[in-house]
Amino acid sequence: MTTRTALVLGATGGVGGAVARRLMAEGWTVRAMHRDPERVRRAEDGLAWVRGDAMVAADVAAAAAGASLLVHAVNPPGYRDWDRLVLPMLDASIEAARAADARLLLPGNVYVYGRDAGPNPGADAPQTPRTAKGRIRIAMEARLRESGLRSLVVRAGDFFGPRTTGNSWFSAGLVRPGRPVRTVLAPGAPGIGHQWAYLPDVAETMVRLAAREAELPRFAAFNMDGHWDPDGRQMIAAIARAVGREVRVRRFPWGLLPLAAPFWPLAREIREMRYLWQEPLRMSNAELVGFLGAEPRTPLDRAVRETLAGLGCLPPGPGSVEEARGLSPRPAAMVTDRS
Repeated sequence: MTTRTALVLGATGGVGGAVARRLMAEGWTVRAMHRDPERVRRAEDGLAWVRGDAMVAADVAAAAAGASLLVHAVNPPGYRDWDRLVLPMLDASIEAARAADARLLLPGNVYVYGRDAGPNPGADAPQTPRTAKGRIRIAMEARLRESGLRSLVVRAGDFFGPRTTGNSWFSAGLVRPGRPVRTVLAPGAPGIGHQWAYLPDVAETMVRLAAREAELPRFAAFNMDGHWDPDGRQMIAAIARAVGREVRVRRFPWGLLPLAAPFWPLAREIREMRYLWQEPLRMSNAELVGFLGAEPRTPLDRAVRETLAGLGCLPPGPGSVEEARGLSPRPAAMVTDRS
């Protein structure tokens, strides 16, 4: 059996960590780069940690040697200097993947779509800048297309999961990690739908696509449907079911974000994404279903329960600890296109 090797940049993050663990479960040898590998080695058992900086092209190239897949799931720390650092970081990964003859996998998101894409944009829908973050995401995808490199973009909604980072709406907006859930903040306008993506499902989708390398076009892009909350209340209801009691629902304090921005860098980013809570935008997974046959999807109640347990808001349930860590997840249900 041929050994498959992947390099994951951003393995300590939500998406990168979930993909790394899923690749390992599928028999891949997974390298992960970090500036201080000894500090993270115990936290991510099984990964082959190598020392390096994702912003240093030579480090990325050395770590990618012999790999057939490079997962670029890394971002500049703390939302600082995105406009200056994001594209050079991607350029380093592109050149490293080119030298190794590897496919580059880029986790994407809904930010690339504006109003002209329609309420249900497909993978090839028009991309127009709506926000600064959206312009950067569009530029990243354009860079991959123009490079001629074998690449794969998988776009998904707002992430949630047992290892969700503090940059996610679920853990930075709806609930407070490490505390029992008694109050949930509701960011959306009443009746407006919102698209969510459970990290283990995102990882499963990416790994299944990577396993079909021979069938992928040189540049491949897919949208996930994930979990669609049609009125902005279903996610809150699932949280209440998970904790086993009614929760108080408060409106998200959008008006306070300008005051918080000087002290909380994430505040500006959150405010910029408000449009996704004011109008329904549900990416279509038709192309993904056409290719894979179905999209992996964990039932919402189980996904929310394991997310809350992973965030320390609930004690882990029986048999759920390893699943919450993403080491040996039960197979997600396969669902076809929502229509």
